[in-house]
Amino acid sequence: MNSKILQSFEKLAVEQPDKICVLDDVQQRTRQQVMQQVEAVAEELKEYQHQVIGLLADNSVQWLIMDLAAQRAGIILLPLPLFFTPAQLQHALQSAGAIGLMHDRPLMIDNDFLGESHFVKSLMITFTACRNISVIALPPGTAKITFTSGSTADPKGVCLSNDNQYQVSQSLLTVLQMKNVRHLALLPLSTLLENIAGLYTPLLSGGEIILLGMEKIGFSGSLAGNIYQLLSTISHYQPESLILVPELLSALLLAAEKGWQPPESLRFIAVGGSRVASEMIERARKFGLPVYEGYGLSECSSVVSLNTPTQDKPGTAGKILPHVDIQTEKGEITVSGNAFLGYIGTDFSHSNTVSTGDMGYLDPDGFLVIKGRKKQLLISSYGRNINPEWVESEVLAHPGILQCVLFGDAKPYCTALIYTRLNDAALENWLLQVNKKLPAYAQITKWQRLEQPLTAKAGLLTANGRPKRDQIFTFFQHELESIYQEPQYGIF
Repeated sequence: MNSKILQSFEKLAVEQPDKICVLDDVQQRTRQQVMQQVEAVAEELKEYQHQVIGLLADNSVQWLIMDLAAQRAGIILLPLPLFFTPAQLQHALQSAGAIGLMHDRPLMIDNDFLGESHFVKSLMITFTACRNISVIALPPGTAKITFTSGSTADPKGVCLSNDNQYQVSQSLLTVLQMKNVRHLALLPLSTLLENIAGLYTPLLSGGEIILLGMEKIGFSGSLAGNIYQLLSTISHYQPESLILVPELLSALLLAAEKGWQPPESLRFIAVGGSRVASEMIERARKFGLPVYEGYGLSECSSVVSLNTPTQDKPGTAGKILPHVDIQTEKGEITVSGNAFLGYIGTDFSHSNTVSTGDMGYLDPDGFLVIKGRKKQLLISSYGRNINPEWVESEVLAHPGILQCVLFGDAKPYCTALIYTRLNDAALENWLLQVNKKLPAYAQITKWQRLEQPLTAKAGLLTANGRPKRDQIFTFFQHELESIYQEPQYGIF
């Protein structure tokens, strides 16, 4: 069974079998070697054809091999983010009907849920079966299930076909016009953007991919890291392309302003996940970081629009990729073409149009402008989706806490305004307990005590007591901005 992605790569492997196409800090593989290992893994896993298998692993050559082998064997792959909590991992596996999980680390999931384990020799990774799994109906053609970063405790599974993913990769090759790209993957491969734009696109350009574990890169994918190691890695490997979230861009720009010289090899840096100020992009370029902002969502197999060296307008999300169209309905962006197959556990009646939940428009030059979320979903500068009401409800579970309003949109971490009867020590202790139940991207890192409760009379609450976030932010803007100006990272 072959996908168009695999067919295209096989053609390149026939043309230049000995060309290096993927490497890490220990090994490198030629196209022929990759195809041989893909065949071996697909053969070892062929009994699982048409079934869902999870993949929980750090960035590595093995990750790429498993991804391609799943396409060869007709396995539905479920990449799982390393930052998911054990409860979120189990939810994802159960809701997708996964029969097992490939993993490179000990599992903290409930033992009653896990079955027998064995070592997959062809991949040098462990497979653990899942118990008491129900058969889940998935849309026909599902090849990959990608879970959102979790706007609630139970994130949704987006079902994609191989063609969905191939279309995006081909469009990126068309608009970027880059060949033989040398790409360094800085984001986790479970991130759909890195999976498609950082694996498939460089491979099919005839290029090579550098895959290093998150700790070796110096970026943990969450709220901390080692900036010196990150800079050293980029300088050492001399990549031509990178994909960044805004917070990583901020770190690289700060380093460049302090004297770090980005390698001259860099030709294209894509940044996405949440909006980026045009001033930051222009500053980055002056310091040798060729940054271009884009926009996308999982329901459209990631990238929908992108600025490029030939079509560029900082402050926008770029031109629409050739395989999709954009409309706006009452200010909300809708995308037609290449729509996902459906969410797990919902009606699969097919529509080729996706309502994005983002407000925006196409400007007179055809560049997409994003104004903000239709709903109040926060998107951190790491590109993580956070439903504030989810986090607030966890905090408000303590009877001594009367009000909690979360902020963190386009910021590196969450902060909260809290009205409480608790003293500082008791509140800190409670937030520590709450944070243990939350994934790192949704944890409350800093907080500000409200001396007076928020009221509807002051225009800060609705009649039924819901927070008016925009009004609250405006009212407390000075305090909130001061919080984010305070140092947060020791080495990052």
